Amino acid sequence: MTNNNHAKKAVLYRMVTDNHLCPFGLKAKDLLERKGFEVEDNHLETRQQTDAFQAKHDVKTTPQTFIDGERIGGYDDLRKHFGLKVKDQDELTYTPVLVVFAVAALMALAASWAMSGQWLTIRAGEWFIAFSMCILAILKLRDVDSFSNMFIGYDLLARRVVRYAYVYPFAEALAGILMIAGGIYGLIAVPIAFFIGTVGAWSVFKAVYIDKRDLKCACVGGNSNVPLGFVSLAENLMMMLMAIWMVVR
Repeated sequence: MTNNNHAKKAVLYRMVTDNHLCPFGLKAKDLLERKGFEVEDNHLETRQQTDAFQAKHDVKTTPQTFIDGERIGGYDDLRKHFGLKVKDQDELTYTPVLVVFAVAALMALAASWAMSGQWLTIRAGEWFIAFSMCILAILKLRDVDSFSNMFIGYDLLARRVVRYAYVYPFAEALAGILMIAGGIYGLIAVPIAFFIGTVGAWSVFKAVYIDKRDLKCACVGGNSNVPLGFVSLAENLMMMLMAIWMVVR
């Protein structure tokens, strides 16, 4: 018979010092325990201990996991060992934008309920777009320089007037805030939203569907892995449609 107790033991070496707690080491310990392993948790409490361990086992990083005397490796290696997905830092994904839209939608529904006792209202639809604009603007404003570097790559106006790349996130935030306020303030937002939305929509359409360029979108800020495409186009079309709607309403 197989000795299950032996098969379920693992040895882990991870950095735990007064100034640094390795997050990947803690994640490796948690993963092993969730997989039913009894973990022999060895702390490397000084830089000297860490360097000595790495030299002994000819490895460059910690944590390191051993199962049945076999070195599995670091946290990503451990995930692969269990057949789990390892995130590719360069993988393109729409997740950041979809998360923004999902949270904005829930915020809009909650605000509608708080104000009127109803979930699905016209105002909820307006708030959804306004909240989305504000959240996206916040992500851009975290690092305007990084945003501008990516934005200039495809925005037609920013290529001609570089400072527009720095103005854009502030304009988007202002338009969103004014739309939330509604009334006369919402009307003030109309030309801002329509202008940046129109320029943005045409820029994305030209880059993606005419020039066939393979680019990343700056919609959630610089250094993102969101591909430039339909979702990016939708952000700008929403601003245009919201501006038109506010005039009609």
